[in-house]
Amino acid sequence: MACKTTLEKGYNMTFREFAAVTIGAAMIALAPLAQAHFDDKQMAQSYRQSWFALLANNFGPMAATVKGEIPWNDEQMQIWARDFAAVSQLRLMRGFVAGSEQGTTRAKPEIWDNLDDFESKLGDLRDAAIALETAVNGGDRKVIATSVGETGEACKACHDEYKSKDYIY
Repeated sequence: MACKTTLEKGYNMTFREFAAVTIGAAMIALAPLAQAHFDDKQMAQSYRQSWFALLANNFGPMAATVKGEIPWNDEQMQIWARDFAAVSQLRLMRGFVAGSEQGTTRAKPEIWDNLDDFESKLGDLRDAAIALETAVNGGDRKVIATSVGETGEACKACHDEYKSKDYIY
């Protein structure tokens, strides 16, 4: 028998319906925050900064979970891993068009001088993201922890060479 929730006026809905309505309302309420990185004068920079923010907001909690900083929740780990893998597959390079090295950015100019290396590292990150999703779906916490570490290393490979600690203006 499905779990039912009775609302104030006696309307019964399944937990799945209630969750869908709640998530939909949250998405509408949070939509302005998704625009926080968006600047219509610096479209490419805004696109890539939003891409990286989405990655961080899905990978960060997984790393914190593995470190024991937040409680382990298998279902939530699967959601983060799925979303992280999905975002990693978006076309990031459209955010690195000519001229986008100027403006508000933490991308070092070396990216544009070494696009092949940058794209290779991006490919490694994408592969790690898919492997992480597979590991999380497998449920073995040791395998997940190892995969989180490997994914973190794939992220760090770009950060070390191509991300400035400060904004460049």
